[in-house]
Formats: sequence, C-alpha cells, structure tokens
Amino acid sequence: MTFEAPPPPPGEAYPGGPPPVQTNPTGAHPVQLTIARPESQSRLLAFFSLFFFIGRYVLAIPAFVVLYFVGIAAFFVAWIGQWAILFTGRYPEGMHTFVAGYMRWAVRVQAFTIGVTDSYPPFRLSP
Repeated sequence: MTFEAPPPPPGEAYPGGPPPVQTNPTGAHPVQLTIARPESQSRLLAFFSLFFFIGRYVLAIPAFVVLYFVGIAAFFVAWIGQWAILFTGRYPEGMHTFVAGYMRWAVRVQAFTIGVTDSYPPFRLSP
C-alpha cells in the first residue's frame, strides 16, 4: 500500500524536499476475511432455501433483531471513537474491539443467510 503526495504545480519544487512514501512492509492487505469451505452442507436447508428463499432469513430473525440494537450502539461508539482519535491521535482499544466485533458478527450472520455456511452464527462479538 503506497501513499504519495500530489505533485507540486509545474515549475515548483516540493518545499523541504519530496515527501516520504509510506509502504506496507508485509505487502498484505490490512483487512482479511476467511470463510472455510465446508466439506458438506445440509441438503434440507438447501432445499428450503431453494423453494422458500426466506427460510434462512426466518432462522436468522433473532440474530437480526439483536444485531439491530448492537448496530445502533456500534454507531455511537464509532462516532465517539472519532472524537477520541481527533483529540488523542489513537482509537481506544475497547471501542475498536466492540466495533470490530459487531462487524465480525454481522458478516457471520450474512454468510449464514446467503448460504455460504450452514453453521448458525453464535451470539458473540469475539471470533
């Protein structure tokens, strides 16, 4: 990942020399998602998903309800976290853990509802 400053206007040089270029030393993207491919999937659940498309969504209603309220809390925690970043220059660890856990849980629920995995998403923010 490389970040570069925009070039100076024609005929002018960078004040103080060219800006430093920041790179990601590992070359890996900072955000990664891995979902293991199951060896086999439930044929009954696949059948209900074919003919009653909302089958998985009905099963996930409790998770959607809880995610809705946790999402509201995550919005406000992220908003307060932006103020913390503005004044301290860092994202508080607890706020980051909560917002990342919410996003992790939301992805697990979405993976279940679209049929990527058959395992019902657990009600937790941890991995």
